[in-house]
Amino acid sequence: MPSSREYRLAARPVGFPSPSDFELVTTEVPDTVTDGRVLVRNTWMSVDPYMRGRMDDVPSYIAPFELGAPLEGSAVGEVVASGSPDVPVGASVSHFAGWREYAVLDAADVTVIDTTAAPASAYMGPLGATGLTAYATLKRIAPVREGDVVFVSAAAGAVGSVAGQVARALGASRVIGSAGGPGKTKKLLDTFGYDAALDYRQGALDEQLAQAAPDGIDVYFDNVGGGHLQAGIGAIRRNGRIALVGGLGEYNATAPVPGPSNLLQAAKQEATLRGMLVTSHLDLFPEWIATASAMIADGTLRTEQTVVEGITAAPDALLGVLRGANTGKMLVKLVDGAK
Repeated sequence: MPSSREYRLAARPVGFPSPSDFELVTTEVPDTVTDGRVLVRNTWMSVDPYMRGRMDDVPSYIAPFELGAPLEGSAVGEVVASGSPDVPVGASVSHFAGWREYAVLDAADVTVIDTTAAPASAYMGPLGATGLTAYATLKRIAPVREGDVVFVSAAAGAVGSVAGQVARALGASRVIGSAGGPGKTKKLLDTFGYDAALDYRQGALDEQLAQAAPDGIDVYFDNVGGGHLQAGIGAIRRNGRIALVGGLGEYNATAPVPGPSNLLQAAKQEATLRGMLVTSHLDLFPEWIATASAMIADGTLRTEQTVVEGITAAPDALLGVLRGANTGKMLVKLVDGAK
């Protein structure tokens, strides 16, 4: 039987996680499977900010990780043994059993992907839940209208880097992004097509936003919360739309994080604030994949990856995402030569 290394949750972190919260375990996996199951050799896995929330034992929209059990997350790989006629050996598939080198899954829990249209890794980034989050948010949660001014926080991250380009494609006249540091703000302008880039580490964000959008904004795509949300509310125009997508500013907090003190401003502007869970919008996946594939082909959607190699790098990759070390999607390459 082949062996497989996998990470399990060893302890629930208090504040920012540490490497000791993860345990690397070697297991055996079968070399044959039956009864509609498949054995997948994972080639890529994703690490994402929401995973920090699953490390806590608190109620949420998705169950917490179990202590001593394998972690989970998006992954792609190659089927190396199959007990299902619908998923043959050699097929490339996406699934949710990441954080391990091999996974035994029911065939119903994998999706065959077309790696001739895009590399396998793209199905965890622009063609995966990351891209769908950006698209569904700007189509449904805070819909962009022709001529809108749009502000996106964490704009150099996996979701934000796609969101700005989607906003442009949907008709935004001006797209503004925030990021941390001159390297990322330059990337927003030079690679991801933002009209203005705000460095939240350099001065008051609300003042920077007022300079970039002196007449206000119509849509705010919030990946951060806290002071970013306050700045977005402060700049929102009448009938503006604010999408509450992520909370990077509070994932590692050990005490309640102060919320915006200007919520009344949203009421005065008759603005909407609406939460977003991508799992409620999976019906848009076919539409998004067709849209994204065309945008990638014609060059109107540009993406980047931050890649680390080997299963043993996975915990540090997640900690890097939580520190904002990534530009675009953070991925772990599990197999040499994987594309």
